[in-house]
Amino acid sequence: MNLPDDSRENVPDSVLQGMAIVAFSLAKLAGARSSDTANHIWRIQHYLKILAQRLQGHPRFARMLTDPYIELMFHAAPLHNLGTIGIPDWILLKPSRLSPAELAVMKTHTTLARDVLEQVEKTFGCAGEPFKTLKEMAQSHHEKWDGGGYPQGLSGEQIPLAARLLAIADVYEGLISNRVYKVCVPHDQAVAIIFQGRGSHFDPDIVDAFIEIQDEFRAIAHRFADTDQDMQRMIEYMADAIAEEAQLPTL
Repeated sequence: MNLPDDSRENVPDSVLQGMAIVAFSLAKLAGARSSDTANHIWRIQHYLKILAQRLQGHPRFARMLTDPYIELMFHAAPLHNLGTIGIPDWILLKPSRLSPAELAVMKTHTTLARDVLEQVEKTFGCAGEPFKTLKEMAQSHHEKWDGGGYPQGLSGEQIPLAARLLAIADVYEGLISNRVYKVCVPHDQAVAIIFQGRGSHFDPDIVDAFIEIQDEFRAIAHRFADTDQDMQRMIEYMADAIAEEAQLPTL
């Protein structure tokens, strides 16, 4: 298990505040190139937070999930898809199923984010717990408990805890949210899909906690629901981006 160190307990409030501002700004930039709406950021953050808080008393997680560390994850969560900025529009915005080659490119968003964050660390000397946690979430939120995920094929507790928590929040969000290329599924169906991934896709104990607080996830989804105007803006952006891509000359 990834055990806490002193820096997890002592991240200054000023650092968290600065991180929150930068994370929100960059997440909005990344979201502007995808089918994510503004409320997507808030939903992911709050799903992650309530799930972590539910697990604070669990013997496997109690040492790790301190209040400061949960706040750190909360502020880092908006940047988990930072790497999508580097994915071409014709893949990121494709309204149909990706081909195997396109999917391979899409999967690189995890390593693109990791590489950018590592360069920031080296250039500005930003090493420390905030960057470590952010890197873990960005790189590893598509890893699977049984080792079948990407980019590293990590399994079990090799996967950082922050990424294991984010995986459930991210999948639930993807299932219950409308996208221009798909219709959302009902809450109960989303819960059933996540439960089916218990012990394969997801950490079993985290799934159990999710099941216990599923009504709180539903309440967050309703609280930060997308409006018709949100979806119309995304549809217009994607239509413009695809049309622009189609007009680019072939090199």
